[in-house]
Amino acid sequence: MKIILACAAGMSTSMLVERMKESADEKRMELEIEAVPVTSLCSHAEGTDIILLGPQVSYMEEKVAADFPSIPVRVIEMMDYGMMNGEKVLADALSQMSR
Repeated sequence: MKIILACAAGMSTSMLVERMKESADEKRMELEIEAVPVTSLCSHAEGTDIILLGPQVSYMEEKVAADFPSIPVRVIEMMDYGMMNGEKVLADALSQMSR
């Protein structure tokens, strides 16, 4: 499974990606999780199971969803993002992917 986190520059989500990877490792899950700038989604979207947007680019949710209609697009909860709660963000992403 592949999860992409997208934000303005791909920098602020990189710490959250590391926390999510730690949580996945603890659960012995093999996932590909990466952070990219929202402007680079086109070159990273292939094979992606879900796109998570950082709260700072939440205004782009409709556009990203329209650009990638076969991939679920969700905005990361502001509190989880601010607390860098990788376990919760990963759990939310997995629950959205199983719908």
